[in-house]
Amino acid sequence: MHVIGYMRVSTDEQARSGLGLEAQRARIEAEAARRGWTVSWYADEGWSAKTLKRPGIAAALAALKRGDAQALVVAKLDRLSRSVLDFADVLRTGSRQGWAVVALDLGVDTTTAAGELVAGVMMQVAQWERRVIGERTVAAIRAKQARGEAHGRPVALLPSAEARLLALHGQGLGARRIAAALNAEAVPTAHGGTWHPSTVVRILARLGISASASASVRHPASAVAAVSA
Repeated sequence: MHVIGYMRVSTDEQARSGLGLEAQRARIEAEAARRGWTVSWYADEGWSAKTLKRPGIAAALAALKRGDAQALVVAKLDRLSRSVLDFADVLRTGSRQGWAVVALDLGVDTTTAAGELVAGVMMQVAQWERRVIGERTVAAIRAKQARGEAHGRPVALLPSAEARLLALHGQGLGARRIAAALNAEAVPTAHGGTWHPSTVVRILARLGISASASASVRHPASAVAAVSA
């Protein structure tokens, strides 16, 4: 099987023992030799794991989409992402496009039944986090409105639609990506139309939220363990 070996270091990690590109490559090479894989290499040097908007991982995902390889392999999950939500999105993309994901440190390996089970648990954690982000943010907005801190006419969204919009905003997505996701998921607008970035910005503004701000939520213990450095 041909796989993509992905490596990443951020600027302040490059000098740390065990986190360098060479150490990550050696670990992936050892697993590839054991399992008879051939490897193409992609890396991001000096990039944070806070977002998947990195040139190396973008190129790797494009190669996987083209069918150039059958799996994405990382030495440690946090080399790919420290966000359970982002990792779950990668898992879903791989499942949809027909390639596997292997994180050697956690036993995530969607080429095996046991590894797929671990991946499934992490996806459930991500779904839990999405719901918690939405519920907590909606509760905070309702409290602000009750105190008279929010201004403007409330948008007549279904609570579930508002919660999903806020959950996507809490993931750090911009208005354009939020609108695209809501349309893809067939989430209804207040008037049954199509979501546009301007609609998202207007709703967030009426709720007293900046469209450029990101909400955050503390992971459960299992998720923290999974994504901690």
